[in-house]
Amino acid sequence: MTQHHAIALMGPTGTGKSALAIAVAQHTNTSIISCDSMQLYRGLDIGTAKASLEEQAAVPHYLLDCADIQDIWSAQRWANEAVSIIQQENKVGRTPIIVGGTGMYLRALLEGFADIPPIPEAIRTHFLSLQQQHDTPYLHQLLQACDKDLADRLHATDSQRIMRGLCVFESTQKPLSVWQAEQQQNHEAVNCPVFVLSMERAMLCQRLETRIDKMMQQGWLDEVAWLKAQHISELHPALRAVGYRQLLDYLDNKGTLDDAIRDAKTATRRYAKRQVTWFKNQTPNAHMGDASRINSND
Repeated sequence: MTQHHAIALMGPTGTGKSALAIAVAQHTNTSIISCDSMQLYRGLDIGTAKASLEEQAAVPHYLLDCADIQDIWSAQRWANEAVSIIQQENKVGRTPIIVGGTGMYLRALLEGFADIPPIPEAIRTHFLSLQQQHDTPYLHQLLQACDKDLADRLHATDSQRIMRGLCVFESTQKPLSVWQAEQQQNHEAVNCPVFVLSMERAMLCQRLETRIDKMMQQGWLDEVAWLKAQHISELHPALRAVGYRQLLDYLDNKGTLDDAIRDAKTATRRYAKRQVTWFKNQTPNAHMGDASRINSND
């Protein structure tokens, strides 16, 4: 099996991954593959801290602005596209840099996912209704009953992955953790050393607060209003994305704008903390680096 080559630069939001990757890519004449589940979507620019048009012109970027907002991508779909891009770049002598904070996407690329049958929309709708009635911790209790191994790995408020586990079990009568244990090993092999940026928490929290203030000045609320006007499915991950969800609440007349901004900052800090924990536990062989000297926000 032909082995392909890439480098991954991962880490929590706000650590400066994008700025570092662009500098390295320019110096080594290579390209960047975005590993961010929200930067895939055209129209979600400010709130995702997407690379500017100038930065994209300076360095080739892939898997950025490649999907309409009505589309829903999975980790495996991203991984399949990433393998093709890596192969294409390797053929012309480039080793692309995979950059982002969506750890599950990187795992899908490096380890592969089981070939789970599509989930019927009725099942998704059923569990979404239960979530709206009882909240996510209730769904986590349901997951404990049918897939304890998976539930034990997830935080009780990790709505997207809890929902996925319940839907897979309901649809296939096999726990997602079992599917994952039996995952196919015939995926394209990728030789990809992983580098993870970290930062002292107080400094990272300050950077995140400053970045959100800047995003609001850049017109993030207008971007969220555009998202609301698309009338996409309530199951779409963009509607649950950190920051977007809080501003959508404001547009739905749930609290003031100051409340929404405050809640967005709190949610972003918590998200960054979860990312730190994920990379610590899921990428134990990664090379860790201190990002405190990187001045530009990621």
